[in-house]
Amino acid sequence: MVSAGDGANRIGLTMTSAVAEELMRHARRELPNEACALLSGSLAQGSATSVHPARNAEASPLRYNVDPEDLIRITYAIEDAGEDLVAIFHSHTHTPAVPSATDRRAAQYPDVFYVLATLADPSLPAASALRAWRIHGGQSFEVPLAVE
Repeated sequence: MVSAGDGANRIGLTMTSAVAEELMRHARRELPNEACALLSGSLAQGSATSVHPARNAEASPLRYNVDPEDLIRITYAIEDAGEDLVAIFHSHTHTPAVPSATDRRAAQYPDVFYVLATLADPSLPAASALRAWRIHGGQSFEVPLAVE
């Protein structure tokens, strides 16, 4: 498996357009608050194939925290399906899809991708509103995101 700790290693993430659109629909439904979800699929292949929407325990337009009950339920569902946790998703309601200092401090899963969406420009298509990152040791590294 690829270690996110190596800043030079920037393996990319792939998702279908259906997954990308589902993420954006979830993000828009949660307005004015940030949305969050977990993505599953194959971490080794860098492929997110399923979206698991979660509640934002913070219920805030400025920060997110995956509801602990949702985190447990979804994690078991991913394991039961024989898939990997591939990415953690959240939206930014008025700012670019770039991890904030709070996002970088709160990141606890260095081996998964972090996918962010910006809702600042509602006319952006999903493929342009989404960006993928690795976050390790408080630093973020953008990685290629392919929406196919």
